[in-house]
Amino acid sequence: MAETYPPSRPESCGRTTSKVSTRSHVPLAVEMSTRTYQVRTFGCQMNVHDSERLAGLLEDAGYAPATDNAVPDVVVLNTCAVRENADNKLYGNLGHLRPTKLANPGMQIAVGGCLAQKDRGDIVRKAPWVDVVFGTHNIGSLPVLLDRARHNERAEVEILESLDVFPSTLPARRDSAHSGWVSISVGCNNTCTFCIVPSLRGREKDRRPGDVLAEVAALVAEGVLEVTLLGQNVNSYGVEFGDRLAFGKLLRACGEVDGLERVRFTSPHPKDFTDDVIAAMAETPNVCHQLHMPLQSGSDRVLKAMRRSYRQARYLSIIDKVRAAMPDAAITTDIIVGFPGETEEDFEETLNVVRAARFSSAFTFQYSKRPGTPAAVLPDQLPKEVVQDRFDRLIAVQEEVSWAQNKELVGSTVEVLVSVGEGRKDADTRRMSGRARDGRLVHFAPSGLDVRPGDIVETTVTYAAPHHLVADGAPLSHRRTRAGDHHEAGVRPKTSGVGLGLPSFGPPEVSEQVTGCPTP
Repeated sequence: MAETYPPSRPESCGRTTSKVSTRSHVPLAVEMSTRTYQVRTFGCQMNVHDSERLAGLLEDAGYAPATDNAVPDVVVLNTCAVRENADNKLYGNLGHLRPTKLANPGMQIAVGGCLAQKDRGDIVRKAPWVDVVFGTHNIGSLPVLLDRARHNERAEVEILESLDVFPSTLPARRDSAHSGWVSISVGCNNTCTFCIVPSLRGREKDRRPGDVLAEVAALVAEGVLEVTLLGQNVNSYGVEFGDRLAFGKLLRACGEVDGLERVRFTSPHPKDFTDDVIAAMAETPNVCHQLHMPLQSGSDRVLKAMRRSYRQARYLSIIDKVRAAMPDAAITTDIIVGFPGETEEDFEETLNVVRAARFSSAFTFQYSKRPGTPAAVLPDQLPKEVVQDRFDRLIAVQEEVSWAQNKELVGSTVEVLVSVGEGRKDADTRRMSGRARDGRLVHFAPSGLDVRPGDIVETTVTYAAPHHLVADGAPLSHRRTRAGDHHEAGVRPKTSGVGLGLPSFGPPEVSEQVTGCPTP
């Protein structure tokens, strides 16, 4: 039986806490040995980066990553509430874990992320074998909650209504030796009718520029070549400390970090996209000419119903300005098909924008209801067969556009940052894969060279498909990097938390406190 303490009580400090008994006793041998963990991530880049923080926290608390095929002592599910069937994915995973836990006394299961923030104590009621539930605002509490649940032999549920500590103040065990996520803000101040994120992530909180640059420098000091700046609306950065031009300044400041070869960012909002950002992208050599800017719909009527504060003409004008400043820019987007009340004419407007914008690729979604969002109760919800038909037609048009653009690159030279496992057929074709500076996926032939993930190759495109490029000739050049050395040695960066400071721009001073040290 669950006992819930309401957040209005003084001792709860804004927390929702549930305690559920009937936990099996943990054997002493399990307590004394090094406990292992596994983090499973669902959803967006923000969740991926949060999982790096969770791994860093657990390792700082004495846990070790579970080896392949070994049963972890702790499994953490970092959930998403935005994607379709998010609930089914969570409870399906929990169902599969139940017999494993029954067979392994002392094993713990923790659920965090957006779905945990939304469903709270319902998770333990539906899956009473879960030990810990924590929300988006208190990921730093995980090790303590695991200890508490193990000691008290009952489930611990802790959900905060506002940010406990900024995630950047927490340690992170990075997944990649060559690329790193750097969060510049969390939360969202927009009110899109289809989106549940603001209610789960809270209002926008911005990091100070000096802290962002310190984390970037810490990653570069460990051999990382590429960083991606993250935010729910990355280009509204600065709203909290009153600098409307802060994001453009931040891009330029990243250009001053010695050794940083590539800077990306995701995702900007069209309403906040300003000319100074375009200038910063064009004039800062290490900022990649890649832009992911969500469209969602090409219909002004639907955009208004979505509460997106721009219209088709405004969106296309930004695209035109970007291409005028950077003719080689690759522009990608997000599109929702079948929003309530969308007519055939509305949908045709979306297709028109796709053709006019010439997106190199698009993430396309069929609208589905999200409980708690205004759009979920709108009239004129469309039949599944109508949505599916429009979705298929959109994909066909986008693939035609993508393929035409990629064909224009055949014969051109591309610089590829080699990555891990992006080509499903690489083993069969004896190719490797990586990303060009514009973000396009490139499969290339190493031609007998000792190329490692994290290295840089230049090669010539020999074939184009809608979703990737192929370069089957011998590379024109191959540069071995520290990132490649680290990948070969099994070393991944681990950064300590970067605290909050005063706003500043320019090259950061790197100290021992923020450089961190590589860990296997």
